[in-house]
Parts: sequence; structure tokens; C-alpha cells
Amino acid sequence: MDFATPVILENAFVRLEPLDDSHRADLERACVGLEHAWYTSVPTPDRVGDDIAKRLAWRDAGHMNPFAIRRLKTGEVVGESTYCNIDQPNRHVEIGYTWLGPAAHRTEVNTAAKLLMLTHAFEACDAIAVEFMTHFHNRQSREAIARLGAKQDGVLRNHRIGPDGIIRDTVVFSIIAGEWPAVRRGLAERLAHG
Repeated sequence: MDFATPVILENAFVRLEPLDDSHRADLERACVGLEHAWYTSVPTPDRVGDDIAKRLAWRDAGHMNPFAIRRLKTGEVVGESTYCNIDQPNRHVEIGYTWLGPAAHRTEVNTAAKLLMLTHAFEACDAIAVEFMTHFHNRQSREAIARLGAKQDGVLRNHRIGPDGIIRDTVVFSIIAGEWPAVRRGLAERLAHG
């Protein structure tokens, strides 16, 4: 299987569904309260439709496989994540463009979703490396990525220019295939023990 193939991934905590416009109302509610997050690209409620359209266009171009994250405990879609920067010939992919609404912060949702995505990448798609990138100033994201078991590879300085014109330094993390069994066990333990 390749990284771009739409698929539903589910465990006891979340279901990752191929993103489409049916997720719009839940996502509009989920992103309320994230307007202050200048260091990440979370849509405002009135821009969720544009965000979905952009991700689907990138999907159609073969660059992204976007998911809506449904929290099974509540039945609501609480955020988005993607396989992006897909490099199928080299069996390399990034998990990114992830955001969760405030109600899902500091819950099992991120760990459960990343466990599903990593399992699919390494075990169904035969990935040799999965990468994560985040803004240098997004401390919450950097800490969450490190808690997953990813290792910091470095910082890409002056990597991107944001919509506000601010130049972004990007922190790069990765998990490689040889590390995956220990990472998988660590994530499963975290979910089992809350």
C-alpha cells in the first residue's frame, strides 16, 4: 500500500477518516479558541471550508493524504492530520499539518492518532522513515512530538516565510524503521495507562 491511498484507521480511542466536506461543521467548532496560535496553521471557523478544499487539492495532486480525527468518546471530529511530503519511491513520509481543538488537548487523542498513522506508515506502507516538522516557537508541538518517541534531527533556519511575513525556523524530528518497535510499544503503554 502507498501513503496516498485513502484509508480509515481506527483504534479504541479515535477513528481517522479520509477528510471531506462532511467534517466541516465539527471542524468549525473544534478550531474555536485556537486563533492565538500564530506559530501554526490552524484555520479560523470561517476558513475551514477553504482549508478542506486546499488539503483535498493537495491530495488530488498526490502530495498529501488528509484525515479528519474523530474522538470516539464523544463522536466529534476534533482536528486534522495528514501524510504529507510523500516520497513513495524512497518510502519516506511526513506526518504534519496536524491540529487539535482545545477540548482534545492533553487527552489520549494525539497519541492514539499518531499510533494509528505510524503503524500504517511502517507496517502497511513499509516506511523507512517518518518525519515531523514544527515551528521552532511551537513548544507544545515540539514536546508532543518528542513524547511520541521521535528524535530531533535538527533545525532548518529561515526555512519558510509565514503568511504574516515572519520567517520560520523549522524543527525536524523523525522515527526510523529500526526504532519503530520500541516507539510502538511506548505509545501503546501510554494509551493503556492513561
